[in-house]
Parts: sequence; structure tokens; C-alpha cells
Amino acid sequence: MKLLEGKVAVVTGAARGIGKAIAMKFAQEGASVAFTDLKADENFQNTEKELQALGVKAKGYTSNAADFEDTAKVVSEIVKDFGRIDVLVNNAGITRDGLMMRMSEQQWDMVINVNLKSAFNFIHAVTPIMMKQKNGSIINMASVVGVSGNAGQANYSASKAGLIGLAKSIAKELGSRGIRANAIAPGFIITDMTAQLSQEVRDEWAQKIPLRRGGTPEDVANAALFLASDLSGYVSGQTIHVCGGMNT
Repeated sequence: MKLLEGKVAVVTGAARGIGKAIAMKFAQEGASVAFTDLKADENFQNTEKELQALGVKAKGYTSNAADFEDTAKVVSEIVKDFGRIDVLVNNAGITRDGLMMRMSEQQWDMVINVNLKSAFNFIHAVTPIMMKQKNGSIINMASVVGVSGNAGQANYSASKAGLIGLAKSIAKELGSRGIRANAIAPGFIITDMTAQLSQEVRDEWAQKIPLRRGGTPEDVANAALFLASDLSGYVSGQTIHVCGGMNT
């Protein structure tokens, strides 16, 4: 039997990158998958088709995860279409890097809203559903910089640290209802975003990583699969670092 057979998973920001890898991994393990992204572009449409091609029920929803009312509406639509929500992955995120003395208020607010407030929005919306079911797994996509900090990423680091604190708090609030909450802290992951960096910069990063390589979206997806499945039934309030040993 597949690890997520009979479960319904929601993955935010999943039209590409790490979010897509997680959605695909969940579908491969038998989950029905609802995913969200800001716009129904070519990536969005391709992801929906690829998920459906795996033989599971899958549907994409356009949603501004940073908008409280829009999130409540899309979660309501997902429940109407799928009947339940067993797993929530808060993956939606952006970067707007810059040194603190040069960072604008807009840069700060955008990153906090998309990365952190979106997780609040979705957790708030799915909590009544999971409480009624008396089970659920919430996974926040944090980052190693949410633990260690990073120059030029004060907004991003703060948002990711917030996601870790949010997961720990939710784990304590909802644990008695059978709901688990954890965070994943990826390190240097090779995605479309990092692929734009020069080979010199990527090699420099690799030298800081004990495993001497960047991670893949699949590496992160495997950790998410563990936390979404019953294999982690007694794991809650934790942060799993997927960083090749970089943050040890």
C-alpha cells in the first residue's frame, strides 16, 4: 500500500520548484492533491496535467495565499471538491533580498505576507476541518536561514524563523486533537532560482556543505512525504533540516 493512500493533501505555491516536487511525490504515493499558485500560467497547467497523469484526483486553484479571505474561499472550494484535508504544506514563498539599511518597507511587507502570513491564513482555514476529522499533518516550509540568519536576507530569514515558531505553537495547540505540525528547513536547493547563479557561486556554496553538493527538490519532497505520512505519527513540533549537513 502506498504511504498516502486515501489522504488529501494541499500544497501551496506548487506550480513549480520545491512545491511541485512535493505535490508530485504525494501523488506518486497515492494522495489526492490540491495545489495553489498565484496565477494559472503554463507551469500551473502543466503541473495539473502531470499530477492527473499519475492516476490520482488532482486540481490546481489560483489563490493569493497572502490574502486571508481569498484563502478561506479556496480552502472551502477544496473541501467541496475533495471532501477533506489531511495534509497541508505551506510552501508559498518569495525573496526580496537587500541589506537592512537599504531595504524598503514594501520589500519587508511582501516577504512577510507571502511567506509567513500565508501560512497563518491556510492553517486558520484548515484547522476546523482537521479538528473535525481528529487528524491532520501541517508542514511549514522554512529554511536554514530561519535558524542561522543570513546577511542581506533579514526579511526572508525572519519569515522563515516565524514559520518554525508557528509550527511549534500549532503543535502544542492542536496536538490533543490529533493534529501534528512540523517544519522543514532546506539548505541550498538547486531550483530554477538558484540555477541562475554563476557556477563559481554554486561551487562556493558547495564547499560550505559537508556533502559537497546542493540538494534537489526531491530531497525536500522526501522529507515532506515522511512528515505527511503515518511514518511520522509521533513526530510533532520539530524542524527537519534538509541541508546536507550545512547547518550542523
